[in-house]
Amino acid sequence: MSSETRNTATAATATTAPRNTATRRQVLAGSGAAAAIAFTGAFSELFAGTAAARGHGGYGPLVPDPDGLLDLPKGFRYRVLSLEGDPLRSGEGKVPSNHDGMTALAGRNGRVHLVRNHENRHTAKIGVPTVAGLTYDPAAKGGCTSLELDGRNKVLGERVAIAGTAVNCAGGPTPWRTWLTCEETEDKAGTNGYAKDHGFIFEVDGADPRRTGAVPLTAMGRFQHEAIAVDPKNGIVYETEDAFDKPFGLFYRFLPAKPLGGTGSLRAGGALEAMRVPGLPDLSVVQETGASFDRVEWVPVPDPLAAETPIRLQDFGPKGITHAQKLEGCYWGGSSVYFVSSFARSDEGSAADHYGQVWRYEPKKRRLTLVVVFGPDTDIQLPGESPDNICLAADGGLMVCEDGGGAQHVLGVTRRGEVYTMARGRQNIGTPEEPEWGEFAGVTFSPDGSTMYVNCYTPGTTFAVTGPWC
Repeated sequence: MSSETRNTATAATATTAPRNTATRRQVLAGSGAAAAIAFTGAFSELFAGTAAARGHGGYGPLVPDPDGLLDLPKGFRYRVLSLEGDPLRSGEGKVPSNHDGMTALAGRNGRVHLVRNHENRHTAKIGVPTVAGLTYDPAAKGGCTSLELDGRNKVLGERVAIAGTAVNCAGGPTPWRTWLTCEETEDKAGTNGYAKDHGFIFEVDGADPRRTGAVPLTAMGRFQHEAIAVDPKNGIVYETEDAFDKPFGLFYRFLPAKPLGGTGSLRAGGALEAMRVPGLPDLSVVQETGASFDRVEWVPVPDPLAAETPIRLQDFGPKGITHAQKLEGCYWGGSSVYFVSSFARSDEGSAADHYGQVWRYEPKKRRLTLVVVFGPDTDIQLPGESPDNICLAADGGLMVCEDGGGAQHVLGVTRRGEVYTMARGRQNIGTPEEPEWGEFAGVTFSPDGSTMYVNCYTPGTTFAVTGPWC
């Protein structure tokens, strides 16, 4: 990092935590690509409350899949649960396109309800079928489908869980076992043929979608939502915004009027606030792991519905607000919320460049810390190492989906900071001369930790991966 960047970060009153792990480690070892990742000592809390991490750097080299779908380490196997274009078992239509964010919720008698987003725009090849009582805007093609699985990952059912939404990117589970699906758009009624405004969060019950219906949680804001995480102690919902142009997105928290009230409680409303780090208008300038900021402020959003002006452009007072490019994955771990900035590019308007960050916010201390930095350690450039979806793994580590060009991987990270390849996609959606691989999305684990579920975005495919996880 240049001295100019260091000085900019210091101006925001940053402090640096000691590093208890190696400062740089090779990524994609043995996969033919090289990049790097940096960690801070604070990284260990990321896995608080999980099983003990593996003492080695993963599960060994990937074995080429003879069927050309998914390369995995020896001892692991996959099952294709659902494929774009196949008939839904409910008879409601076809499996929609663009598989994205996903969660696995515990059901009765050991069953699992896999709730899956479809990031469909108005041009999508296969939209989510409209179903009476589950459709918000019949003109929109996005939404969620729900798969019901038995204890051996046999598909017992597959149906529409919500329809008529737009660009459902990611989201997050709630403590009461529902899924909050997020629209990554700000399109209003009349745009792209839509009949209603979009840019909302919707609650989805994977076991019984009609309990939640298709009701926008308007108090949680109208913006280009990406993902959420819920504080299980007080019900505060943290939200990321993946805005596509400058000024980039914000990091939000929603204070519900009826916290932890179960299914439907978020409809009672609440207050939406945006994060301000004094002296730090853009998170991209911070590139040293362990840099921490102790005076985080939360500023009320003037107009959560963005009736006239997008929230990120609204007036937050003379001190302004803190932005970041590509705010994506978000989850709760230990006593903190973690969120991802996939990359930052100065030629696109960011204040500095990076290949991916993971941030930790500690509510009790009002402290924000940069805990993981992705990026090249040498002059070898990896075209697609930006982190996107993330989740805690069954063995006490972290799983990360890439978001970029080139070969696509699911990366594993142990508590010791070792990085390894867990999976490599083989579905070529380009040509033999110019190959392009479908990216991974929606990585999540079954409630008992025995299965990793992950999507290939296109062609839309949902995999169940089993093996010696612990």
